[in-house]
Amino acid sequence: MMKFQGSHILSVSQLDRDAIAKILDVSAQMAPYAARQKRCHVLDGAILNNLFFEPSTRTRVSFGTAFNLLGGFVRETVGEENSSLSKGESLYDTAQVISGYSDVIAMRHPKMHSVAEFAEGSSVPVINGGDGANEHPTQALLDLFTIQSEMSRFGKGLDNLNIVLMGDLKHGRTVHSLSKLLSLYNNVKVTMVSPAALQMPDSVISTLTNAGHQVIVTDKIAGNLACDVIYQTRIQQERFASADEADLYRGHFSLNRQVYQQYCKENTVIMHPLPRDSRPEANELDTDLNELANLAIFRQAQNGVLVRMALFALTLGVEDKLAAYEKPVLWHSNKAY
Repeated sequence: MMKFQGSHILSVSQLDRDAIAKILDVSAQMAPYAARQKRCHVLDGAILNNLFFEPSTRTRVSFGTAFNLLGGFVRETVGEENSSLSKGESLYDTAQVISGYSDVIAMRHPKMHSVAEFAEGSSVPVINGGDGANEHPTQALLDLFTIQSEMSRFGKGLDNLNIVLMGDLKHGRTVHSLSKLLSLYNNVKVTMVSPAALQMPDSVISTLTNAGHQVIVTDKIAGNLACDVIYQTRIQQERFASADEADLYRGHFSLNRQVYQQYCKENTVIMHPLPRDSRPEANELDTDLNELANLAIFRQAQNGVLVRMALFALTLGVEDKLAAYEKPVLWHSNKAY
């Protein structure tokens, strides 16, 4: 199993099943802190620098929340225009400087492989919060944690999974990383539903097929949604040459209650990395599903805090010290996880 302490988390390719099991186990241990049943200040005095050079809400805020919940301090830089990168500074030089101010760094950047380039200059662990259309490893891990949690309600696990990936599979880094993790499990069936122009990259499909899994590539919803999990994605407009090009594909693979009842199994779980595009012309995941018990999208988002807490604990080497730094919660909270 990989050595976590002091290591960068840049790609799901670093992880084997033992490493993933460790991350998911530590993530589960974080639930009482995220639910405000207890406090933990094991990272008291530690500093996270959150460097987000591409727009983000959930990922950026959940990284900061995760670090705060373990007692650490968070410093943020949002937007490349607010950094010295806009003055021509290299990623390496930026990393050399910022790592000197930090104990760990979380970074998102619009350019593929940029976070790995940054990590080469960093003296502290760097966690990839998304690099262009390449990877989003923490999202993939929280997705896997969510699938495991949701499937446990039906006596299932990550092996023998039947999952549908639907939407913009070409540009969706979340489904790229998740597919690579799923390839490590046994007897997985992956149905990829997308327009022909937005199909999953061949390299990702090959990762699954080379691992012996069944992959179906289709542009049809009908007859393809009777599965354990549907993972819906939005059209990634920011990855297209123009908004007009993106508009060609909006709304083609909408999932609503009527579609769910017609094509899905009774217990099919719905996931989405968020944000969902609720504009009428897109509406890939209709609000008429909001009361559906198997709509897991908000539980999925909350699980991001647990997984990022676990990664901070593991990379900073405190995963076995949590209980020693617990305190009671003194304020009212009605949170539930």
